[in-house]
Amino acid sequence: MAGAFGFKGCQKIRGPQIRNLLEAKDFFLFDCDGVIWHGEKAITGAAKVVSSLIRQGKNVVFVTNNCTRPRENYVHKFYRLGFTDVMLEQIFSSSYCSALYLRDVVKVRGQVFVMGCDGLRRELQEAGIPCVEEADDPDATIYDCALAPDVKAVLVGHDDKLTFLKLAKASCYLRDPDCLFLATDNDPWHPLSGGRILPGSGSLTAALEVSSGRKATVIGKPSRFMFECISSQFRGVDPAQCLMVGDRLETDMLFGSNCGLDTMLTLTGVSQIEEAHEYRNSELSTNHSLVPDYVVDTIADFLPAFEELDEQSI
Repeated sequence: MAGAFGFKGCQKIRGPQIRNLLEAKDFFLFDCDGVIWHGEKAITGAAKVVSSLIRQGKNVVFVTNNCTRPRENYVHKFYRLGFTDVMLEQIFSSSYCSALYLRDVVKVRGQVFVMGCDGLRRELQEAGIPCVEEADDPDATIYDCALAPDVKAVLVGHDDKLTFLKLAKASCYLRDPDCLFLATDNDPWHPLSGGRILPGSGSLTAALEVSSGRKATVIGKPSRFMFECISSQFRGVDPAQCLMVGDRLETDMLFGSNCGLDTMLTLTGVSQIEEAHEYRNSELSTNHSLVPDYVVDTIADFLPAFEELDEQSI
C-alpha cells in the first residue's frame, strides 16, 4: 500500500519511487480519456507504457465511463493510436458493465428504455438485452405517443440526441416502482477544445432524478461494480496489488478509494494537483477519498523506471 513507500497523500513521485511502485503492483487499471489519449491523439509515451507493463507480465485493464461506443470499437481505436497489445477482454466500459449488470445481476425480464447513444444500445443487444425501439412520429408528444408495456428498466447514458419526449417517456416508465433506474455513470461534463464543455451522463441523470423523484443506481466509476466485473473475469485480483491511474479526482480517485486500491493522478486531463491539495486539506473527511496516493505529470513518467528494470534484468 501507499504508506509502505512513505509518501502517501498526493505526493508527486518519479524515478526510484515509480520503479518501486511498478515492482510492487501486479494489476494496473487505466482510465482512457485524459490518461491514455486526448480524443484521437495518444498521450506521448502511453503506448510504450502499456506495452512495457504487459511485457513485464503485469495485468492491464482499461476502465472508462465513456459509454458511446461498444468495446470492439475501443479495440480499433487502441490499435489505430498505436496500442497494438490491447485485447477486447482488457476493456471495461460503463456500457459493457451496464449490460452485465442487467443480464447477470438483476436478470432483467423485459425491455430496457435507453436514454443514450447507439453504442450503448449495441452493447446491450450483444448481451441479449432487448431495448425499446424508438419509432415515434416526428410530431409526437408525450400526450399521444405510444408507451411500451413491458419496460423493466430505464438506463441513462450519454445522449447527444436527447429530446424532451425521451425525458418524458423515461419519467413515465419510472412511475412503476418495479422499473429499475440505472445510469452508466454520473460524470457531469467532459472537456472540449477551446474551453468548451460537453454535458455528461450525470447531467441527464440529474434531470430524470428530479422529474421521477427517484435516485439512479450508478454502474460506472466511482461505483464498485466496475471492479467487481474485473474481479469476476480475472482470477486472483487482490486490491492491495492494484493501482488505479486516472485524471479525475471525483471519479477515478474516488473509484480507487471505494475499491480499496492505491490511486495515481496524472496531470494530463481534467483535475490538477491544486484541487487534490484542497481535498487533502479539507475538514470534511469524505473529501479525503478524492485524494490520490501518487501524482505524476504523465504516465510517460513510467518510462525511465522501465529502463532501469530492464537494465537490472540483463
